[in-house]
Amino acid sequence: MTLYPKINTKLFKRNFSPKKDLASLLDNMQTPFSESQVKCILLQLFRGVAHLHSRFFIHRDIKVSNLLLTEQGILKIADFGLARLYGDPPTEMTPRVVTLWYRSPELLFGSKYQSPAIDMWACGCIMGELLLHKPLMPGKDEIDQIRLIIGLLGTPTEKIWPGMSKLPILEKMQLMKQPYNNIKALFSDRVPECLKLLNSLFVYDPKRRSTAEQCLDNEYFRLSPLPCDPSMMPSLSGLTRKRKRGKESS
Repeated sequence: MTLYPKINTKLFKRNFSPKKDLASLLDNMQTPFSESQVKCILLQLFRGVAHLHSRFFIHRDIKVSNLLLTEQGILKIADFGLARLYGDPPTEMTPRVVTLWYRSPELLFGSKYQSPAIDMWACGCIMGELLLHKPLMPGKDEIDQIRLIIGLLGTPTEKIWPGMSKLPILEKMQLMKQPYNNIKALFSDRVPECLKLLNSLFVYDPKRRSTAEQCLDNEYFRLSPLPCDPSMMPSLSGLTRKRKRGKESS
């Protein structure tokens, strides 16, 4: 599904070739994606998101179940029901968007001003999920999601995220104290360039979070193993959902 945005109109080109959502693939694969396949998926994801952002749209619900893979290994971004135009100055939007497991800290803390950075946080969650072959931060509710984020990245401060204390939720909430970034420990088998890319997507301050264009130029994609050709992605034939995926809380 390709998005053709105009000023006030969203037109969609639909392609009815066989596809399977990435969540179903992750649920059913006996063997996790190889690193070459992960890179292939991520490159296609970043290209799609970069195109979307270049047309001044934010998707606002990037997650594995909204990513479709064709028999030819081509990744499609689906479900633009929450997509919105963004601009400068930003306009207020409801913070209760993006499926919980992929929701950025600024949304969890009540920010009504949204930027492409919320999609990039979700891309980081997807990258982690592809590397681990399981959801990275599957929170049960918003408080638990905040706890998982801090457990992985450490407690945010005004020094690394200026203005965070003025966000609505943080004006009345005391965050747990956790001083360590644990990405290196969780992904101990990954090369430094992989960890650097992950960390760039998980920057607390949305103004400093990596853009899709920056991710496409990341050194990680130039290291061996190189991204595979889409035609080398696993076949979709015969795959059916064998087990129910955990609830992705809204």
